[in-house]
Amino acid sequence: MKLGSWVFAVLSLSSASLFAADWPQWRGPDRNGISKETGLLAEWPKEGPKLLWRVDDIDYGYSTPSVVGDRLYLMSNKGDDDEFVRALSVKDGKIVWSKRVGKVGPNQRMNYAAARSTPTVDGNVLYALGSDGDLVCLELAGGSIKWQKNLRKDFGGEPGAWAYSESPLIDGDALVCTPGGQDASMICLNKKNGEVIWKCQVPDGDAAAYASPIIVQVNGQKEYVQFMTKGLVGVDAKTGKFLWRYTKTATGSPAVIPTPVAHENLVYSSAAFTGGGLIKIKAENGAATAEQVYYERGLPVAIGGSILIDGNLYGTNQNGLVCAEFATGKVKWQDKSIGTGSLCCAENRFYIHGENGQVALVEVSPEGYHEKGRFTPPDPPKHIRGGMERSWVYPVVANGRLYIRDAGTLWCYDVKKGE
Repeated sequence: MKLGSWVFAVLSLSSASLFAADWPQWRGPDRNGISKETGLLAEWPKEGPKLLWRVDDIDYGYSTPSVVGDRLYLMSNKGDDDEFVRALSVKDGKIVWSKRVGKVGPNQRMNYAAARSTPTVDGNVLYALGSDGDLVCLELAGGSIKWQKNLRKDFGGEPGAWAYSESPLIDGDALVCTPGGQDASMICLNKKNGEVIWKCQVPDGDAAAYASPIIVQVNGQKEYVQFMTKGLVGVDAKTGKFLWRYTKTATGSPAVIPTPVAHENLVYSSAAFTGGGLIKIKAENGAATAEQVYYERGLPVAIGGSILIDGNLYGTNQNGLVCAEFATGKVKWQDKSIGTGSLCCAENRFYIHGENGQVALVEVSPEGYHEKGRFTPPDPPKHIRGGMERSWVYPVVANGRLYIRDAGTLWCYDVKKGE
């Protein structure tokens, strides 16, 4: 082998190893909040992990970053007329490119108008949904638009009171998202050109909410499961046929936000003003039903989502972090921790971003609460979108780094274990 070819091969292998723990979409590689990362700090120093860089010029928004290779992608907005996707360098947070996708969607209640969607990176393109329903496919190289749709104009979509918030699901050649409304409650598009594969009409219509769809396999039948305004729905992945709806966890809540959590034919959903519920899906010959296993208060219900590990469900509510048996809903323990927050998991530890702005590292354990570090990112930004606004952006762990976003500020921390 020639020296040049050998060097290229070594660099390629090094690069592949370096980027083995990307975070390419909402809630990570498998959309379950769990990173495949290893070799991370088991405990933080008193002041927290080392801050690598901080940027304050990404503009406003609640979009969680996606991280692939040496680029980080998120959505932001400047005022109400300019919402865009941004690519940043993971080395220093500097802006590589920015592409406008539309305006900010209207808020019909308390004004939290801002960019929300997490871009989904797939190969050499990404897919993002603007809060006003602008769905775009952009080239990673420079942000050029390959195709674009608008969920309201093209599909008669009906967003929830706080505009569109979901992050598109890519499944093979299919893109799945949720316009809401009577005619195309959920849709499946060809990811290459945006052409319609199917439209699903949920009975009696249903407005889009703020969760993102997931894939559930039941007896060899693939379903797309989404949490909409009136409840959890299941749709046949191949045909778009509506299969079932479960309303208990949505009833009485002004906003259903957490993405559902699934294991085999069991699906958990929750909302902050109601409770948490588990259903069992029974599917056969293209038909399916959903039966409630339990519905309880005191379970993980916060905006920051839930994570399933070894048969136990972890997440927060107004009283802090809670651990409960997934199959029964029985609470094993609860700790005030840093209060209500959002979380991800890597190497058997939770990274929790509290709504109060604090960040904590907590061991995954069904036996009790074991905190391994806590800090508050310095000089947090002011919230401008209403008196009840909090630090809502999910944390991300990718390639040895922890990313924390709050409004227009992004911090990057080194959480890789030293040699």
